[in-house]
Amino acid sequence: MTVLGNLIVLLGLVTATGAAVLFFRAANGKPVRPDIPRQAVKIHAVFVFLASLLLLVQLLSHDFSNGYVFSYSDRSLPLHFLLSSFYAGQEGSFLFWALCSSILAVVVLRYSSSRHTDYQVMTAFMTVQSVLLLLVFVRSPFAAVWDLVPQMQKGQIPLDGRGLNPLLQNIWMVIHPPVLFIGFAATAVPFAIAIAGLWKKERGMLVGQALPWVLFSASVLGLGIMLGAYWAYGVLGWGGYWGWDPVENSSLVPWLTSMGLLHTLLAQRRTGKFVRTNYFLALISFVLVIYSTFLTRSGILGDASVHSFTNPGAAIYWVLLVFLGVAAIGGFVLLGVRWKTLAPEPGHSKILTREYALGGGTLLLLMIAFVVLFGTSLPIFSKTRVEPAFYDATNLPIAIAMGILIGASLYLQWEEQDWRQALRRSWRSLSAALLATVAMVLTGVQDVMIAALAFAAVLTLFVNIDIAITVAKGNWRFLGGKLAHMGLALFFLGVIGSGKYSATQHAALPKDSPQQVLGYGMTYLGSRQLPDGKFAFDVRVESGSATYSMSPVMFEAAQQGIMRNPDIVTSALRDIYLSPVSLEGGAATLAGAPQEITIRKGETLQVGTTKILLTGFEMSAHGAAMSANEMPIGAQLKVSDGDAEETITPITVFRPNSAPRYRSVESRLLKSLVTLKLVNVGMGGGGSSAALELQALDSSPQQPETLVIEASVKPFINLVWIGTILMIVGFVFSIVNRSKES
Repeated sequence: MTVLGNLIVLLGLVTATGAAVLFFRAANGKPVRPDIPRQAVKIHAVFVFLASLLLLVQLLSHDFSNGYVFSYSDRSLPLHFLLSSFYAGQEGSFLFWALCSSILAVVVLRYSSSRHTDYQVMTAFMTVQSVLLLLVFVRSPFAAVWDLVPQMQKGQIPLDGRGLNPLLQNIWMVIHPPVLFIGFAATAVPFAIAIAGLWKKERGMLVGQALPWVLFSASVLGLGIMLGAYWAYGVLGWGGYWGWDPVENSSLVPWLTSMGLLHTLLAQRRTGKFVRTNYFLALISFVLVIYSTFLTRSGILGDASVHSFTNPGAAIYWVLLVFLGVAAIGGFVLLGVRWKTLAPEPGHSKILTREYALGGGTLLLLMIAFVVLFGTSLPIFSKTRVEPAFYDATNLPIAIAMGILIGASLYLQWEEQDWRQALRRSWRSLSAALLATVAMVLTGVQDVMIAALAFAAVLTLFVNIDIAITVAKGNWRFLGGKLAHMGLALFFLGVIGSGKYSATQHAALPKDSPQQVLGYGMTYLGSRQLPDGKFAFDVRVESGSATYSMSPVMFEAAQQGIMRNPDIVTSALRDIYLSPVSLEGGAATLAGAPQEITIRKGETLQVGTTKILLTGFEMSAHGAAMSANEMPIGAQLKVSDGDAEETITPITVFRPNSAPRYRSVESRLLKSLVTLKLVNVGMGGGGSSAALELQALDSSPQQPETLVIEASVKPFINLVWIGTILMIVGFVFSIVNRSKES
């Protein structure tokens, strides 16, 4: 199977490259039968499909002679997780991306052929596809298991696989990555059309053909990002949905530039302006997708992000780097050569017009993209890492300006500058937004900047409702933009409520002893083992006459320590969010494991009469690494009991493809404990954190079984998800409408 799989991938690479070369020759007037490269595109898609089918068959049949199947699946996985194992690892995810792109290649071929631009468009698109297949060939998902696991002899086949990462055994793993990869693949289409337009010297080609594809790629990529956010919220247990992790950010940046491109394309269709801007944005959006892939797949962010691949191999690193350089340099050199021919059409636009408002909105989106890109890329050039507070503080005023601009722009005309008429049209929405903001201030919104963001969001909401009512009376097909803006306004309001005004409390719940937590009565009822071996901890939550049953989960994962899944009770106005921290005392323990606590950077936890403060991490922990592939991390802890203080640093050496190596430390101040061990490190959302294992020195009198939890109440978080759904619905309306126009 190894030889067959690699042969199919190689044939796909050859046909994709051949199609690109033949389209290039035809575009330059060389004698080529048009049907040959077109058939090559379809044949290449068949080869990519066959390679994908072969890997899928090996996964479903538990063929552990395949190293990829061995590494990411086992016999106990249900069908849907076996399917998601296809793209759980680096090799499979490249193949899945190539599969999505090969399907799009057939669609784009038909789309561009009907517009007589297929020679140029398909040259660019199939070049991109060739590089994707080169990545699959270099990092093959069909390598034999004995080639990947040095301990195995040639021909030796394991009885079972290593299994799928427990954090990936979630229904959102089945949905989120495919949507994200389709979005990545789709951004190559506006890029290819931009290359073709510059090549053919047709300044109107991008605006004439790319708009439906920009809508499609932006909507799918945005949906993928928010599905990942919902996954993080419902599964990871840190209490948020967006933590400004570098890998999360790397997907956000091309979405922001694509959204900017969408708005300036609309302006160009009406006024003929922003031609240079649009070609630049079409190029940079796909370049940023490649950059995102480089950050995620090259291992360069292995120390800064919990999501990135850390051991990709030198070949992948250099292929991605060359891919990034060629796409960026080739695209922007071509743009520079055609720069003069893309000069704006003559005419003097006035400032108070919708054209300038759309341009201003795009500028604000690019400002956010730059801030996020700066913070994301900083770990590459510096040991400094940007904390989430930086993004929040920097982007807040930009978001306020963007909300006000969205609201104001819809009352402006395209060519005429009449601010009096704009004010007459907007007074109802302005008044309603002011009244709503005053009501929010009176009910608890005290921060001036947050109040300003709330005003901008409510203004955007009321303006778009007003315009949508008028549009619906004429032609409902034009509601797309209004629905998307209404969704964005609701999203902002949800972010304000769930982010700024959520309440969080750590609490200890002795078994069968009711406790008051955040105004709710919470009673820990006991633990039970689930069929999959995990432990659920049943908690009764009471609020007035209402009673809820919540069951957060903890389980021990090999090489990852204790994992935690929250439970959530959702209502119209708020979510009650319960995440387990540890189980203390009593006879019920997790497989006899020592006590484990999780502590965030800058946080102080009380253990008995002693306090533990996590001051930071040491990434070069005292020469603990024994080879270049090992990554030592030390948790710097300050321990105090009121009279004395000590600083200790337990160290863990993380090693690829093997269990971590621990270096525990003793504490003289923790009276009932002898050692502390660092078992896990989190550097994602909610700030950096460390999971510590505390080993008891003596058998002190048994304490009541107690569940330690982190409880949160998150007001109006449903607006985040409702706003996202409404934005996607708006995109679908717009895609249907603009496809007919195109």
